[in-house]
Amino acid sequence: MRFLTLSFLLAGSFLTWAPQQASAEAAKKLLVVTVTTSFRHSSIETAEKVLAQLGADSGAFTVDFVHQPEGQPKSPGRPPEAKPKESPEAFKARQSAYSEALAAFNQAQGEFQEKVRAYMAEQMSMERLKQYDGFIFANTTGNLMLPDPEGFIGLIEGGKAFIAMHSGSDTYHDFRPYSATLGGEFKTHKAQVAVTPTIHDPQHPAVSHLPEGWTVFDEIYIIKTYDPSKTHGLLGLKAHPNEGTPGYYPVSWCKQVGQGRVFYTSLGHREDVWDAEWNPDQRKNDPEIAKQYQQHILKGIQWALGQLEGSAQPNGMPPSAGDEPDAAQ
Repeated sequence: MRFLTLSFLLAGSFLTWAPQQASAEAAKKLLVVTVTTSFRHSSIETAEKVLAQLGADSGAFTVDFVHQPEGQPKSPGRPPEAKPKESPEAFKARQSAYSEALAAFNQAQGEFQEKVRAYMAEQMSMERLKQYDGFIFANTTGNLMLPDPEGFIGLIEGGKAFIAMHSGSDTYHDFRPYSATLGGEFKTHKAQVAVTPTIHDPQHPAVSHLPEGWTVFDEIYIIKTYDPSKTHGLLGLKAHPNEGTPGYYPVSWCKQVGQGRVFYTSLGHREDVWDAEWNPDQRKNDPEIAKQYQQHILKGIQWALGQLEGSAQPNGMPPSAGDEPDAAQ
């Protein structure tokens, strides 16, 4: 390394080498978590690729990953229902087969949960977490079994950045400080649909690049426990995405939590939302939509890291219609 540095200097290349060094020193360190203990999105590998590329291309941050441990068992799904003209014996046989599959799944799931617990104890110990400037939960689900969940929240309150995409809000439903820190949690969804969200703060870097009338096709979450008095709305819908009934349905927001910044977007279910180069034969979104989504999350990440400025003050968005008992049922 010393020889290479000396060669640069002797060749008069210091002016080209020094800015690259400065950029590397300025880059923040992010830990990207893609562990799931419930439903696992097929877009996770795409998300991992895109996040790594955004960091490398922008020079704003580097990424390390906490990937999924191998061996997550596949659920047998819902119990069988009787088919038309099916004999009672045939139906009973299918019920018996399902019961056996469910028992095997429960056994395997318990073993997998213990595997995840041990893995997370190593990968997300407080000592390791303190090395990072922030954390990204990219389509995580379920109880991630962090070894010290309260300590994790404390790191965010102390100034670490926290960013989550899509089912990052379908994570840790049983640990209330998590959803309070994030700002809301997943309740349900219906069929994927094209939506044109309102841009609440056109000056915020996470959405300032989006054109008026920006439309994206994705799985749109209905969010509950969203507290507008503590969040700065970025994107939202003024009617149910599928049914069209009036109400407020948040899509993306940011907030201040102690000394830390939090950015969330519920978009990101589909591969073609994440990746402009994903399979052209199966796309519902034009590649330009994916590029705009990438800028949405890149600028949201940079804002959460304190590299870009934008308001986190609550901006008068109404409560989420997802908190109503009969919403989206």
